[in-house]
Amino acid sequence: MAGLVGVHFRNAGKVLFLEQNNINVHINDKVIAETQHGVEMGIVRTMPQEMNAEKANPNNFKILRLASANDIEKDRENKREEDEAYKICYKKIAEHGLEMKLVEAQYTFDKKKLTFYFLADGRVDFRALVKDLAASFHTRIELRQIGVRDETKIVGGIGICGRELCCATFLNGFAPVSIKMAKEQNLSLNPTKISGLCGRLMCCLKNEEEAYEELNKRLPRRGDEVETPDGKLGEVQSVDILREKVRVFTETGDSREVKEYHASELKYDPEVHKKAKHNKQNTVIPDTKLPEEKDEYEIRELKQTKPEKTVEDTLNDEFVDEDYDLATFREELKEAEKQYQNGTKKHKSDFKPRKDKKTKQNPTGNDKRPYKKKFNGKKSNGKKSFNRNNKNKNK
Repeated sequence: MAGLVGVHFRNAGKVLFLEQNNINVHINDKVIAETQHGVEMGIVRTMPQEMNAEKANPNNFKILRLASANDIEKDRENKREEDEAYKICYKKIAEHGLEMKLVEAQYTFDKKKLTFYFLADGRVDFRALVKDLAASFHTRIELRQIGVRDETKIVGGIGICGRELCCATFLNGFAPVSIKMAKEQNLSLNPTKISGLCGRLMCCLKNEEEAYEELNKRLPRRGDEVETPDGKLGEVQSVDILREKVRVFTETGDSREVKEYHASELKYDPEVHKKAKHNKQNTVIPDTKLPEEKDEYEIRELKQTKPEKTVEDTLNDEFVDEDYDLATFREELKEAEKQYQNGTKKHKSDFKPRKDKKTKQNPTGNDKRPYKKKFNGKKSNGKKSFNRNNKNKNK
């Protein structure tokens, strides 16, 4: 365990814990310290704390000295040169025709490294750009690709709440945020209302998630069946989670009432969410009497399953005429099949290709099934025209 000091670098940087190095520091003091990017100037945010150095400061970075007036002036000059470097890099990107959006340029305090942060949809080959920038600035160049949340964190802005963005002020990192958190807090699932300036779900949804989860465990849900202090059974219409107020709909005969109760006044089991009876899905049950010999499980299964249509039901659906006898129709159908097999009755689908013509239906050209030729008596290009639609009027 060692005494480590929390130092904040840049406006959107993380708080890094560094060794105090026998330097007397106070809150908001500006110091020059070592980081993984090089020597930078930061601001002290926490007093020395006993922490595990292997986890908090594995690289053994430490504070070098307190910042003097010359150091502060040099930092201001670096920021002015960063603006010029941004403009130059912006022009170079346009010259090379690269699909990338430049976000920010940062110098280290000793100006040994210049870092450019950019956005891009995929991988970008910027090797030629790096060589061009190195020749212009005569220092080490680093291009780092970031995401949209990091861009918003660097640029900053005002959220829909009217305050400065959380990520640009006090958040050290981005916690995973899911749509389930918005559902737990009964928020509107409209993307424009629960998304931040970056287009992702707002980070503040994570702030109160634990409190809402704890309250939802002991509160009823919408549609649950509860018992009021009057002994009536009702259905939960809405729940105010923070106030623990529940609006209950009760129905007694012809009278209906919606009343608000405190959650402690209602009787319900928070672990078992029992739905109200009239809120269940209405299942269509056929008007047939169930056999008495079936047990309860078979009866319930019969109610839920829909019987499949038989061939006879399909035929009955096609012939709506109630006076028409189904047996008569079947006899006529058999008689038509006999006439078709004997060749006494033809159908328009019986027009087959010629025997010597090979087709998909007659690959060998030896189809001996009956076919019917109909010609209109006219010739076209030395060939007889084949017309199936004309009927033989002389027949």
